[in-house]
Amino acid sequence: MTHVISKMRADEVSLANAAREFGLDPRTVIRWARSALKKSPNGRYLARKTDRLLRVLFLPTDYGTREVATRDSRQASLVAEYWDAVQRYLQRGDDSALRKFRDLRIRAASGESIPLLTEPEELTRLGNAGVLSFESLYARSA
Repeated sequence: MTHVISKMRADEVSLANAAREFGLDPRTVIRWARSALKKSPNGRYLARKTDRLLRVLFLPTDYGTREVATRDSRQASLVAEYWDAVQRYLQRGDDSALRKFRDLRIRAASGESIPLLTEPEELTRLGNAGVLSFESLYARSA
């Protein structure tokens, strides 16, 4: 469901088009993600600017990756930007984008505050071990 809402936001497409792209019925998206949608005066559904839908994401730690649940679309977007910076560092050796994330933390749905790993040496070690890849941003789907 969160992919549909994200697609609607990023590409400004209709609920029907976004749902179709992910093989979902728009009525299913409305049923499970209603809080992330608003109905316009013409009857069409639009994605709200932010939502509180549950997302389970992976974050790198000193020991590999860790699943983290969050209920804030802004936190999920921050994690996506962070992963972009990590991949940029691993692929190009450019750690400039990682600097933005030093001392930043992600607020988990449980209330726990989780620091983002920005140590180049640790990221290199995890990358060389094959632990880090952009595809690992989202946890396994059920």
